[in-house]
Amino acid sequence: MIKSIMIFNNHGKPRLSKFYQQIDIATQQALIEEIFSLVSKRPDTVCNFLEGSKLLGGKDTRVIYRHYATLYFVFVVDESESELGILDLIQVFVESLDRCFENVCELDLIFHFEEVHHILTEIVQGGMVLETNMSEIVTAIGELNKMKKKSGAISAGSLSLKASETLRSSFRH
Repeated sequence: MIKSIMIFNNHGKPRLSKFYQQIDIATQQALIEEIFSLVSKRPDTVCNFLEGSKLLGGKDTRVIYRHYATLYFVFVVDESESELGILDLIQVFVESLDRCFENVCELDLIFHFEEVHHILTEIVQGGMVLETNMSEIVTAIGELNKMKKKSGAISAGSLSLKASETLRSSFRH
């Protein structure tokens, strides 16, 4: 299971953090600082997997990350997840962001945080992977954007597009 997903820049500023288990804010901040200190010190030539610390849950927790330009994409998972599978999932997430924002950059994550969260929600919900097909993800986000433009400002919250469409159709009948 995926325990958390974080994106932070080269200076340790969080740009996205999503926790799939109940953790208080102070512990979340300590985790982000600890993970940043761990991954930022590592050279690009070493592997992208780390065993968790006591804050993260011990040896059965893994930190899997990728460093792209000025951003670190970090997934904290339990031992049941495949490290290589999570690396692929990070790549799917980054490429989906890239397709939605056309050459995604840190500013896109800051100014379009709601859309970034929607993209992440299309991929992962409740710590479980839902979708890995980039075309499906981009299509779902495109449909969500069309619905937003059509109705003004629709707020799907943390629901995926599929769930919000189901709810909308049930209200029509």
